[in-house]
Amino acid sequence: MLSRRNSGTLVQMYWDVLPALGGIGLFLIGMLLLTGGLKTLAGARLRSILGRFTSTPATGAATGAVTTAAIQSSSATTVAAVGFVAAGLLTFPQALGIIFGANIGTTMTGWLVAILGFKLDLGQAMLPVVLLGALLALSGSRKVSHLGQALAGFSLIFIGIEQMKSGLDAFQGIVTPADFPPDSWAGRLKLVALGVLITLVTQSSSAGVATALAALSAGAVNFPQAAALVIGMDVGTTFTAVLATLGGGTMARRTGVAHVVYNLMTGAMAFFLLGPFAAAVAYWHGAAQPLTALVAFHSLFNLLGVILILPFARPFARLIEVLIPDRGAALTQSLDHLILQDPAAATAAAKATVDRLAKAAVHYLRSLTGSAAAGGSSARHDRLAAAVSDTRAYLDRIELPASTSPEFGEIKGLYHILDHLDRLLYRCTQTERISELPKDRRLRRLARVLALATAGFEDVTRPEHCETTLNRLRRLMRAQQQSQRDRLISEAADGTLPDDIAWTRLDAVRWLHRVAYHLWRMRVHLNLLDSNAAADLGTARGDEARLDAGLD
Repeated sequence: MLSRRNSGTLVQMYWDVLPALGGIGLFLIGMLLLTGGLKTLAGARLRSILGRFTSTPATGAATGAVTTAAIQSSSATTVAAVGFVAAGLLTFPQALGIIFGANIGTTMTGWLVAILGFKLDLGQAMLPVVLLGALLALSGSRKVSHLGQALAGFSLIFIGIEQMKSGLDAFQGIVTPADFPPDSWAGRLKLVALGVLITLVTQSSSAGVATALAALSAGAVNFPQAAALVIGMDVGTTFTAVLATLGGGTMARRTGVAHVVYNLMTGAMAFFLLGPFAAAVAYWHGAAQPLTALVAFHSLFNLLGVILILPFARPFARLIEVLIPDRGAALTQSLDHLILQDPAAATAAAKATVDRLAKAAVHYLRSLTGSAAAGGSSARHDRLAAAVSDTRAYLDRIELPASTSPEFGEIKGLYHILDHLDRLLYRCTQTERISELPKDRRLRRLARVLALATAGFEDVTRPEHCETTLNRLRRLMRAQQQSQRDRLISEAADGTLPDDIAWTRLDAVRWLHRVAYHLWRMRVHLNLLDSNAAADLGTARGDEARLDAGLD
């Protein structure tokens, strides 16, 4: 009889816990829909705000906190920060400010849950809003659809909270704080570890905090126990960051390690603050407002952690750079696979890489013609060719939502530059033609003109002047191709120049023209990208097609 009664109790407990588990699932789905919709709606504005207002680690922290609270996604803020550093728009210490601030922004979810979810009981009222969000999501308009997705996600969060509350309410008097580790140093450490485990399972500290709030509301845990769980959940988010950065580039791995080190330091500080804070809460409020006190504790130790670390942001960044040194080719170190999920950030990183490749290729060309220091020509060529191939493969992996997106024109322009880089590197392997240039007085003079025209390729302060100069060079080489052809054929005909040398020098003249052409086209596309004039690329490509037709 006793065993039958125990068996019935276990079955009843199983059915009672199902609403709580379902509530956690609804909360997670709601967070995914909400962050996905808001992230898409924010789009370029998120990057614009982060880039515009991040000049120091302190401003980066403030901007990171505000943007993360607005879009409810610290991962989106972090990816944008990684993209800015990869593209050379921010330094690593500035990006760290954004990442630190994102930790503060994530605590806003706890305030939302505590104030609206537990105090107002919006679960039932949000059911019609889910229908409205679903209808909007099914509309044809892209913006309206994402708005509906965010609205449905927002509603599911509160429906999930309602389910969690109803599920855990059934355990009132059955599960009590006495069933958890006691409020001692060892007991708190065990609860911190439990909080880490919960975050690892749910992959969301927000869901973990909501669960802790629900357990505190139901009386299953007391305030110190709930606070210890929240500390563990805050630390547990670092494992998610590490998993996300595995296999990524140098900047992504530095971001993951910085997140782990910073959150461990903040968690240790919060652990020692828990006792005094719990005593203050018991003195001032008693048991009247435990939910508000819990989210206040979560925000407080994150805010305090940012305030304490910001003065040391640059030394902290140098420490992380020592722990995670640069890995991979220097030319393509900006191509971070972590930011592929953000097409704008990935495109900016690819653009920075292509610009670096173009400058390196021009320097390599100048070394071949004697205008710059030479050395390891074969190895340099192989490194450049491999970098061009890697960059093209990276561009292939960028998934754009539509051909009308702003990045579409930029990516097509980058493909054009890589095509001209490929051709230029091929010309650099034609050593027989290059070696013939110094042997002829007129060709030697044309090679010097090429050197003078390419000297300003790296001068980013005067890109339009560089483009004009290279265009004049191209026209000069095209005119000289005809006149030098006539001269060399005449010298071969009258016997003053051997036939084989004449033909090699004719090839050298053509080499000069084609190299000048590729240099000009690279500069044209780079300038179009720099001036955000992607719409003009169509006209430029038409000109290029006509010019290509004149090349043999």
